[in-house]
Amino acid sequence: MRLTRVFVEAALTSGSTVELPPDTASHLAKVLRARGGDELILFSGDGREFNGAIEAVRGSRVSVAVGDSRHVNRESPLAVTLVQCVARGDRMDFIVQKATELGVARVVPVLSQRSVVRLDKTQAESKAIHWRAVALSACEQSGRNRLPIIEAAQPLLNYLGEPAPCAGPRLVFEPEAAARDPSGSAGGAIADAEIAIGPEGGFAPDELEAFRVAGFSQVGLGPRILRTETAAIAAVVWLQARFGDM
Repeated sequence: MRLTRVFVEAALTSGSTVELPPDTASHLAKVLRARGGDELILFSGDGREFNGAIEAVRGSRVSVAVGDSRHVNRESPLAVTLVQCVARGDRMDFIVQKATELGVARVVPVLSQRSVVRLDKTQAESKAIHWRAVALSACEQSGRNRLPIIEAAQPLLNYLGEPAPCAGPRLVFEPEAAARDPSGSAGGAIADAEIAIGPEGGFAPDELEAFRVAGFSQVGLGPRILRTETAAIAAVVWLQARFGDM
């Protein structure tokens, strides 16, 4: 039987006892009906997994004995940065969840001219906290022992004015662009990549020019126009299958 994986923000040490976070403890006690002696897998984001066993369940409080640790690397050899225009409704949650499951290393939410969603600084920080919780849950489910970086939303042009975060290709996906080999002259060997996905209405012409100036190349994903959440997942899968571990 597959054991429940639980993220613990504090440092974990074999032989110690930890009190699980309130939300996690409540879920284990009330939804999963956890009992003393039940086994768990604990991780704190440093690349290790720890065996764990529930010592006690007291209402919504759960204490766990921390057992032996082991290094388990489930990170992709391809470090992908996803620059994603914030999608409306729960679509952004879906994108963050699936990108995490697919091994994306960093998600940068951006706001473009045609973005339906508008966020002020306070709202952007609040959303970032929420999306980080979505990513954390996806790590628990998918077996990742390192959390992806989830940044607060910022204006697209502000982001494009920053130095490039990786040495690999920078790709902006556009419906009318031609397919191309992202490795270019690298001969098929790349260690990282940055991909940008537009909003529901696509990027504006001056934004595409800003991408060009920042060193992005336009790439297509076939003859059909994809929704923003579909394009994000398709692009990540394409790169992971070509250069990563899929």
